[in-house]
Amino acid sequence: MPSSPPARARFAPSPTGRFHIGGARTALYDYLLAHQTGGQFILRIEDTDQKRFDPNAERELMDSLRWLGIEWDEGPDVGGPCAPYRQSERKAIYQRHASELVKRGHAYPCFCSSDRLAQMRQEQQKRKQSPRYDGTCRDLAPSAAQARIDAGEPHVVRFKTPRDGQTTAVDLIRGPITVENVNLDDYILLKSDGLALYHLAAMADDREMRITHVLRSAEWLPTFPLHVLIYQALEWPQPVWVHLSVFLNPSGKGKMSKRHAAEAKGGVASIFPLDMRDEGYLPEAVVNWLALMGWSYDDHTELFPMNDLVDKFSLDKLTPSPAAVNFTKLDHFNGLYIRGLSDADLARRVQPFFAQAGLKTDPARLEQIAPLIRERIRTLQESVEIAGFFFRDDVRPADELLPGKGLSPAQAAVAARRALQIIEASAVFDDALEASLRSLAEELGLSAGEVFGLLRLAVTGQPVSPPLLESMRIIGKPTVQARIADVAARLESLAA
Repeated sequence: MPSSPPARARFAPSPTGRFHIGGARTALYDYLLAHQTGGQFILRIEDTDQKRFDPNAERELMDSLRWLGIEWDEGPDVGGPCAPYRQSERKAIYQRHASELVKRGHAYPCFCSSDRLAQMRQEQQKRKQSPRYDGTCRDLAPSAAQARIDAGEPHVVRFKTPRDGQTTAVDLIRGPITVENVNLDDYILLKSDGLALYHLAAMADDREMRITHVLRSAEWLPTFPLHVLIYQALEWPQPVWVHLSVFLNPSGKGKMSKRHAAEAKGGVASIFPLDMRDEGYLPEAVVNWLALMGWSYDDHTELFPMNDLVDKFSLDKLTPSPAAVNFTKLDHFNGLYIRGLSDADLARRVQPFFAQAGLKTDPARLEQIAPLIRERIRTLQESVEIAGFFFRDDVRPADELLPGKGLSPAQAAVAARRALQIIEASAVFDDALEASLRSLAEELGLSAGEVFGLLRLAVTGQPVSPPLLESMRIIGKPTVQARIADVAARLESLAA
């Protein structure tokens, strides 16, 4: 049974661009908290900025979450008791709450034009003041303001921030954050088109959807006191607030940004989950990696499959300290999870990468290959590079790779022909064949590595491959013979 009351946690992205690991981590923590407590995980789309909203971005974020195994209990595509789950469809709700704030004296209509506001900001900058609203409409008489509204004059609704005193906002992992109210602005809550900005929309939605825990980016810390003031003004009980740690560049310097994915050089990998999927990372590995960038269980456990995360996750072990994005660690986790897959599962997961490379595979052969490549690949995508030769009809080593390391064309030609004779006479590719090939190397005055390296080039077309004899068994004797014969002929031509 859950040890805490059921939590209702929401992930509320604004789909305006590609979905990155920062959003994925927030969604993961929300999901873990909800499932650990027997609560609900809600997906809400914050699309009030219709000019920047991108339906492709929404599809990507949903595809990313589902690939990671983060399914939502309520959301725009699955419905739920608090529908609708798109802010663009909740306009009336925000207007009702804005009207309530105005009625209570905590908000007011502002009729200032954009030109006047721009001029005001310019004058403030000249005086080296922080840009903020000067309060021109703050003390308009309610009757005068209503008359202007009735006349159809465009206006926004601003929050009437207290001019004196302090506001203390409490973050679960950062503690109390106290600010002087005089340093806060009268933020816009409702735009002139009637759509709410985040400051009102998110607060209203969290209240209406009975959200108990708000996990979000640390970028909201500057306006955190405003959000607390809105809750207080409407006499709502506050949720548990958690502002998650910032991601830093792999160097540890500077905040990680989407730009670094576009400039993926010098070892910087993509920060987008769907790119990680396409590069051959396992969702289990990405989830494990993300979970540990901002949370820890102890000082030695590193493997956390999703079910373990649900059991062990706790908000009190989150850290506010920035976390450098360590792609080497992701590779480490990916390798661990790949090595934990069964032959059948690994075969199933690498199959799409072979298909994408134009290689026709069959499940039985892929399953035979799986144990040969499991320890040798860092990502699923690398399986094609190391094992594509199993499925190519034309496997020929590049001219520059011949005659093989340490060999002259004549030596290599003789070794290839003699090895071919031994293989033709062998009924099976076993330890006895390996012993015969080692004896051949000794007879020819070559090292075993030189002979086996030459055969590897002939059979696989590449200097590095899975174990040679095991590979030869899977490829089959006729194909092995044909490939070695082809290389022998090329070497004889070079020697001549």
